[in-house]
Amino acid sequence: MKSTILAVEDETALMSLLRYNLEHEGFNVVSALNGKECLFALDKHPINLILLDWMLPDTSGIEICRQIRLYSAKKDIPIIMLTARSEEADKVRGLNSGADDYLSKPFSYSELVARINALLRRVQTISIDEILNFQDVEMNITTHKVVRNSVQLKLGPTEFNLLRHFMENPGRVFSRQQLIDFVWGQDIYIDERTIDVHIRRLRKHMNFDGQQSNLIRTVRSAGYSLDVLEG
Repeated sequence: MKSTILAVEDETALMSLLRYNLEHEGFNVVSALNGKECLFALDKHPINLILLDWMLPDTSGIEICRQIRLYSAKKDIPIIMLTARSEEADKVRGLNSGADDYLSKPFSYSELVARINALLRRVQTISIDEILNFQDVEMNITTHKVVRNSVQLKLGPTEFNLLRHFMENPGRVFSRQQLIDFVWGQDIYIDERTIDVHIRRLRKHMNFDGQQSNLIRTVRSAGYSLDVLEG
């Protein structure tokens, strides 16, 4: 079954190229020229992934990303930000808004498709319920629900997959590159500092009221692990 990509881009020439290349790769494509059309399309169509331009004529892609993550019933859909901005601070800002990946213009369509496929692989539904538990955290793999101390955590797809990997391997230390290979795949280049952004976001969600213990340990010069920590 074909996956459906929602492409949000106000440059008509680029939108045409996106549609052509994505349809050539076997995807269905729904297009939107601004933030309003994006939110409308998201409610109307069964979307599997969103390509979201940073610079839109009505509302910025950053704000649209935040709205989707905070208010949309489809808040778990993977989002890739597309932007002409290439500074590290802009990349971090995009990821902090809730995006799962970030691609600077101009980009190659082979890399774009590789990143799309990597994200879609990570959110494929498993046919039977599988529950993971660690301390006071429970994760349902099928429904993508994570609960801690009876509170449901609102994790984006990347944070969910990171936590899943940790919960499947408690106590094991993973380097940044190992985490990148698991979440995005081995055939894609991702800056290792991207993992740090997602780890910070995951920790923030897990410590939702400021009173929860920090379960994700930073191992100096090695990486991260899921462990029993205080504070």
